[in-house]
Amino acid sequence: MPPADAPATLREQQLRLTRHLRDPDGQPAPGGIEDRRLQVYRDLLFNNLASLLAGNFPVIRKVLGDDGWTALVRAFYRDHRCQTPLFPEVPREFLRYLETTPGITPAFLPELAHYEWVELALQIHEARAPATVDSMDDEASLLDRPLTVSPLAWPLAYRWPVHRIGPAFQPDVPPPEPTLLLLRREPDGTVRFSELSPLAWRLLERIGAEPALSGRDHLLALADEAQASGRDGFLAQGAALLRQMLAASVIHTGPASRA
Repeated sequence: MPPADAPATLREQQLRLTRHLRDPDGQPAPGGIEDRRLQVYRDLLFNNLASLLAGNFPVIRKVLGDDGWTALVRAFYRDHRCQTPLFPEVPREFLRYLETTPGITPAFLPELAHYEWVELALQIHEARAPATVDSMDDEASLLDRPLTVSPLAWPLAYRWPVHRIGPAFQPDVPPPEPTLLLLRREPDGTVRFSELSPLAWRLLERIGAEPALSGRDHLLALADEAQASGRDGFLAQGAALLRQMLAASVIHTGPASRA
């Protein structure tokens, strides 16, 4: 017969084992297990985690080098408590760790991690782009229709120039202007990044926030924000930008509003 406290004893042994596997240098190994066997588990678990994260964050891996990367993954493995058991969510948990841990260096690391993670996030996103109204007789019809941003096109804004950071370029301070990017998924599943002008980024931000408004509404509001001297010229420039976005499936149109 097992002792009455067997479940509690087993649980304590399991906790001691997992604490040791997370932090071999700081937590003693449970008794009764040969260290050679423990080493197999220590190496297997940590190396699998490091390999998974290196595949999702290759730029960070190169920027930090072998020792820095190993130390960062070890700290994540030791200190972070994941909120999900799903294996594909581990990179998101790593990002969450970087975003919530004080004193992470280099300072650009959390944003660089987001830039690397978001590509995977869009690749596995289950959303589908809505159908666009096909007839586009003239520019006025585009301007008069309500617009929406495709769920497969994500405008992004960063303090750091994340798309340029690498082993040869590691800035100490962020530039005065933000880095504005567009991430979009093509019909074949390819994910692409492109830079956005401030006007394009703000236009997408407005469309995302107020999808019931027409293209004309958005552009006139932006003209007021920019205090544009020539509203007609601003409207023409904005309409050309909307046509480009529509052609690239970054935005979609609904039926024209009826007076």
